[in-house]
Amino acid sequence: MIRVIAWLLCMGTLLNGYSQVITITDKSERIPLEMVTISSSDSKILVVTNSNGQADISEFKGLDSINIRLFGYEALTASYEKLKETGFNIQLSMSENLLDEVVVSSYQDDISRQTSLHIEPLHLKEIEQLGSFNITDALSRVPGVSQLSTGIGISKPVIRGLYGNRILVLFSGLRFDNQQWQDEHGLGLSDIGISRAEVIKGPLSMLYGTDAIGGVINIIEETPPKKGTSETEASVKAHSNTLGGTIQLATKANYGKKWYRLRVAADNHADYSDGNNNRVLNSRFNGYYLKSTYGFQRKKWKSENHYHFSYNNFGFVFAGFNSFFEPDARWSREMSGPHHIVLLNMLSSINHIQLRNSKLQLNAGFQSNLRAEDEGGAELSLIMHLITGQYALKWKKILGKKLFLVVANNGSVENNTNYGKRKIVPDAWIAESAVSAYLKHLSEKIIFEYGLGVGTRYIKTLETKTVNSAEKDISPFEQIRPFYNGMLGTSYLPNDKWNIKVNLSTGVRSPNLAELSSNGLHEGIYTYEIGDPDMKNEQNINGDISIYHFGKFLEFSVSGFYNHFNGYIYLEPTSEEWFGFPIYRFKQYDAQLYGSESTIKIKPSKEFEVSASYSELIGRLYNGEYLPYMPAQKIKPEIRYNRKSGESSWYCFINNDFVLEQNLINSEENTTPSYNLLNAGIGATLKRKKTNYSINVSANNLLNEAYYDHMSRFKNFGLLNMGRNISINLKINFSNNLKSSKNENKN
Repeated sequence: MIRVIAWLLCMGTLLNGYSQVITITDKSERIPLEMVTISSSDSKILVVTNSNGQADISEFKGLDSINIRLFGYEALTASYEKLKETGFNIQLSMSENLLDEVVVSSYQDDISRQTSLHIEPLHLKEIEQLGSFNITDALSRVPGVSQLSTGIGISKPVIRGLYGNRILVLFSGLRFDNQQWQDEHGLGLSDIGISRAEVIKGPLSMLYGTDAIGGVINIIEETPPKKGTSETEASVKAHSNTLGGTIQLATKANYGKKWYRLRVAADNHADYSDGNNNRVLNSRFNGYYLKSTYGFQRKKWKSENHYHFSYNNFGFVFAGFNSFFEPDARWSREMSGPHHIVLLNMLSSINHIQLRNSKLQLNAGFQSNLRAEDEGGAELSLIMHLITGQYALKWKKILGKKLFLVVANNGSVENNTNYGKRKIVPDAWIAESAVSAYLKHLSEKIIFEYGLGVGTRYIKTLETKTVNSAEKDISPFEQIRPFYNGMLGTSYLPNDKWNIKVNLSTGVRSPNLAELSSNGLHEGIYTYEIGDPDMKNEQNINGDISIYHFGKFLEFSVSGFYNHFNGYIYLEPTSEEWFGFPIYRFKQYDAQLYGSESTIKIKPSKEFEVSASYSELIGRLYNGEYLPYMPAQKIKPEIRYNRKSGESSWYCFINNDFVLEQNLINSEENTTPSYNLLNAGIGATLKRKKTNYSINVSANNLLNEAYYDHMSRFKNFGLLNMGRNISINLKINFSNNLKSSKNENKN
């Protein structure tokens, strides 16, 4: 018996030499934390805590930098010896701030290197330095992303040549339903009150259902201030070209267990001028915004509840517009001409719930999108109201030492109603539900991701006068459209300097109401468009490979993709006419889009860097016809200097957009010549006790180039893009400590 006990003690000692368990708990609740990511600085070694908050970290022995992260908690970086001094018992504090290193658009909140998805974040700080007019304008500076525009106020994001219903936009974690409208209607969202936007290139329909066939743009709200503090902020942005700008006022406070924010803003712009200093009539726009948030934390439940209100007017131009529109004063802002009116009201609730051995995330919300059109007679001709209720549910579970499971369920119900005398699409009900399962397997140097999703979309159109009534060819219909999706990906981390990603995934898109049921004159471009209710779902399969190199002196990335479409939907001209107007019909044909993106950055010193990016894309049907509105090749070199001194910092940069001639065009398009845009910027952030001051000055198209961008619908009317624009952004932020109430202290 004594020999057995001695043998067991000896074996325990030996095992202890090869195994070291760390235990991680919540600092306030004293409960074990599951799914905490523990990784080396190069992400080569990675483990995750189990349901008891424990993980074996013997592989980390001797390392000086070990990163411990869990979404919603303060990140911790420490050496192995420091962890040993704590007895390998670590407590993490809750944090209301999202980790900058973590991307939240994928299946789980993750470090970007640890997913095969191609995700690029754009932070508010970067957006403010660009001098952009809206969030789509800012995102178009990302390689592989551009914008389909009808002036500076009306634009849609384009990811690798895909836009409209093929790009899913998430706002406060939920699908933003604004892409059912036509090309001359913009996205309608600003960068006011956000912290950043994340761009996913490639289909993500497995997680988000239809419409995420070309990519996802996730707009993420601003985070709370530090615990126990409040912030008051005032900012003003001015643009020289439109003699307009934006004014913002905000306040927010974090009491620990609860926080709030309130932000109001207004922007106003006159018509812009092109590179020849000619005014583009009726390109003006304005807007008013209100955002509020109430967040709280109760034991294992964390909730953020947002309300968004916006009211916008966008002037628009169509064929023959200048023949009857009388120019008003140069800097007039009156909306006396044709313009869109967009009224948005959105409620959303983002909830994280810690269960016994798993995590649950539930987002739910309601959206009201009222869109009207005044064609210049002070009478609303088009009035459409889209009401959407939806939810997104994720359940996350650790199945083994290095195996994760995420099960998701998304659902939505939409109702579109016409109130004006002119109607584009019929009144309709649309409902969708999708379920997906995702597995992630971690090994020493490689991460595997697998997934499968299924769902269905229900569409019912109602009889609507002048659209699908008795005298029309397309009658009201009712459809059920099932769909399925899958993905397979890997992220390979051979060492701290290299990361290789391969992803193969599918996407699906149900035709929208215009493509299914249009049967009338599109007055904006004077074409008669006819839909087809028998069209099948668009289905695509996308392959993507990316190589990243990280170094102190040199960084670079190269990615290539091939995107095959079954039943790509497009608008095709015919030889038919309707009272002299050309008839176009929505058609389907297999298509392919392929291209590449690359970046390089050289850093001779900590402050100085030289970088360049390149993107190219070809899109065509399998009959050889090129797809319309495909972005041209673009090269962008940049020189940047960043300097930090104590709590203050400043920067300056100069770059150039070299956009090549676009001659791979659709038969209905014209070639657009190459052009160069010289841009520059300078700015500083000054910190004085509890007050922060920041100023950003940027100059876009500094040489006042007169050019046509191939992605501008204005080129069809002979209208050039914007000329020189100098913008100034001033911001003042006041921070104060809060006096905690007795009740708050008790919590």
